[in-house]
Amino acid sequence: MVRHIIVWTLKDTFSEEEKAEVKRGIKEGLEGLEGKIPGLVEIRVITEGLASSTADLMLDSTFTDEATYKGYKTHPAHVAVANGKVRPNVDIRLCMDFEA
Repeated sequence: MVRHIIVWTLKDTFSEEEKAEVKRGIKEGLEGLEGKIPGLVEIRVITEGLASSTADLMLDSTFTDEATYKGYKTHPAHVAVANGKVRPNVDIRLCMDFEA
């Protein structure tokens, strides 16, 4: 199994209401990929961190192996969400991929 974890910080030009809307869109878009991409075992987006958090949201996903993770990165459904909901709204992205 391969775990793919990302934490994002949204652009600081957003109001709190705009951030909440962007978070909802990212969560719905990414979690909506479950069952659509071969090898994607689980995907969830955490949008409500504790006050001590230094990021706005987190993606936690699991794939059957590294090959299926690589397929996810270029899958048209994932690319559509990444280009439409994530990249235009994110200022900072940190990623950790590892064998689980």
